[in-house]
Amino acid sequence: MLSPLTRVLLAVLAAVCVVAAAGFRHAQNVKGSRGGRISGPKLAWLFYAVFLWFLACPLVALDVAVPEEARGVLGAFAAFMWLRGVAELYLLYGVKRWRPPYGVAHDVACIALVLGGLFWGRARWLGELGPADLWALGFLGLVLVSLVVEVAYAALFFHAVEGRTTGEDGIWFADEAQARFRRINRLTLALNVPLYAGLVGLLGLGAW
Repeated sequence: MLSPLTRVLLAVLAAVCVVAAAGFRHAQNVKGSRGGRISGPKLAWLFYAVFLWFLACPLVALDVAVPEEARGVLGAFAAFMWLRGVAELYLLYGVKRWRPPYGVAHDVACIALVLGGLFWGRARWLGELGPADLWALGFLGLVLVSLVVEVAYAALFFHAVEGRTTGEDGIWFADEAQARFRRINRLTLALNVPLYAGLVGLLGLGAW
């Protein structure tokens, strides 16, 4: 279902994400970079989202072995997510005015985009489905689930920090040592297991 080139690139980018995650954790937890310390579960979720949304989705969208209707949805989603990424980095590190509700609004828009794309391609999805179609639907379903999860995380985090995400002392990450983040970290740890299992399972099936 996935071309050999896509499989190789996904494996390489996954390895790059692992290395980047280690470096990012060192920067936040040892060097004390802006945004605060980050817990293990939140670090795992952050790079899961980065890999899935910013790397895997565009690669799958470019793979001609994937059904065209799914490629269109994933391509539009990836482009929209990359625009958000650029804007978020600017608001975080540039003007220091990032607020989680911005991300929630974008996540909801992404959910609408993916659902709208599925509706647009409904003729294919309501017909006889082959293995590639089922795989593509599973991948799109995982993207939708991850977006819903991110909305919940952002809302819980914004409440926990009481809106203090802006300025030089803005808090951007959940620390494992602070009691106010205990519930968020436990929830993230619990959901990381099925989310990672789903992604690894889908990519494994896609390699067949």
